[in-house]
Amino acid sequence: QVQLVESGGGLVQAGGSTRLSCTASGMIFSIDSMGWYRQAPGKQRELVATITSRDSTNYPDSVKGRFTIFRGNAKNTVYLQMSSLKPEDTAVYYCAARSFGGADVFWGQGTQVTVSS
Repeated sequence: QVQLVESGGGLVQAGGSTRLSCTASGMIFSIDSMGWYRQAPGKQRELVATITSRDSTNYPDSVKGRFTIFRGNAKNTVYLQMSSLKPEDTAVYYCAARSFGGADVFWGQGTQVTVSS
């Protein structure tokens, strides 16, 4: 099992920046990739950013150029730097970890990010 603990978020003004962090514990050697997803009220959960064990990153067009996912010195911690925030970025942001082979996906508890206009 992998446990994920997120921190960061809160209320941010449009155009501002904030950073989320996610620390994994437990069977971290089984993690192939980590990432961030978000879910706004009444909408499906959507991908925000992923980073593989080889530090390859992926972003959807909606956040490309504004969001950056990266690892800290401790490889079990990933960050999501969010800039040029828009009100439509308002959502609960979830950290996720996928095991090698994709058999298991673990989720954090979620952290709210609210962007005010």
